[in-house]
Amino acid sequence: MPTFTVFKGSKEGKIVQSQTTKPDLTDDQVLIKVTASGLCGTDEHYKHVDMGLGHEGVGIVDATGPNVKNLQKGDRVGWGYVHWSCGTCDLCLTGRDQYCSQVQRYGEANFDQGSFASHAVWNESHIFRIPDNMTDVEAAPLMCGGATVWTALQSYNIKSTDRVGVMGIGGLGHLAIQFAAKMGCEVVVFSSSDSKKDEAMKLGASEFIVTKGKKELEISKKVNVLVVTTSFNPDWSVILPCLAPQSFIFPLTVDSGDFAIPQVPLIVGGYTIQGSIVASRPIHRSMLNFASHHSVKPITMEFPMTVEGITNAMDTLREGRMKYRGVLVPQ
Repeated sequence: MPTFTVFKGSKEGKIVQSQTTKPDLTDDQVLIKVTASGLCGTDEHYKHVDMGLGHEGVGIVDATGPNVKNLQKGDRVGWGYVHWSCGTCDLCLTGRDQYCSQVQRYGEANFDQGSFASHAVWNESHIFRIPDNMTDVEAAPLMCGGATVWTALQSYNIKSTDRVGVMGIGGLGHLAIQFAAKMGCEVVVFSSSDSKKDEAMKLGASEFIVTKGKKELEISKKVNVLVVTTSFNPDWSVILPCLAPQSFIFPLTVDSGDFAIPQVPLIVGGYTIQGSIVASRPIHRSMLNFASHHSVKPITMEFPMTVEGITNAMDTLREGRMKYRGVLVPQ
């Protein structure tokens, strides 16, 4: 019986090459030949689990099930963190399907599938067409990283006249700078050092503030939105004075600890701490269209889609040497 290759995690944390049987496609299932996969920090959390890794997939439609309506063999598509949702609950019907009570997300379902693979099988309902002017390598990091920051900027009434603070210039941060700037916002970057200042300004930042060792920050004008993309929570006693009253704080960083913030300044400032996870389908589509139209492109490092290549890519990410999103490409 035909099989395809899937790269999985393991109890020891080593990448394992495995084989999965190609199923007979049913309903709206689509078989995709993977041409690129982004590497996300979330993948690190599952490298000790026996499951297919990767959730920023791009590829070519290889075959379609009997109820597939809008895709055909040869189409270029991608998928992200959410695999499936019911489509009938209130959340799904109002464009918030990533919060569906029956949602199937990466790490919670379809453990034999992933984007670190030669092929993958997904439902047409949660697959997205890739714009023609976007390469596979450019598109892959947008399927989760881009979708995550775009959701924060699009779902909570952020305006072009707002000043948007971006904390951290990494996989998410360098995309957040571009998206916010192309939306027309003034972008203020908060970084631990000035080593990335020139690059941040080229990406669209209007102001750059170094935070390391500072007990007080000088800012020309306070920000209305703060997108936190660092691998740790900041010293809020230093950051909160940079926020305008009733600002939004988006802690997009996945931190294993509790979220702690000074309560009195939070109340007095009227701040909103807004949780946000990846994108609904309509927001995901709008992200790809916006990125295509405004040439929002990730800065990437490429690695071979092999056990050695994946291991090297994950080591590079963990050690802070990735600039800024790793992309795995089949050999």
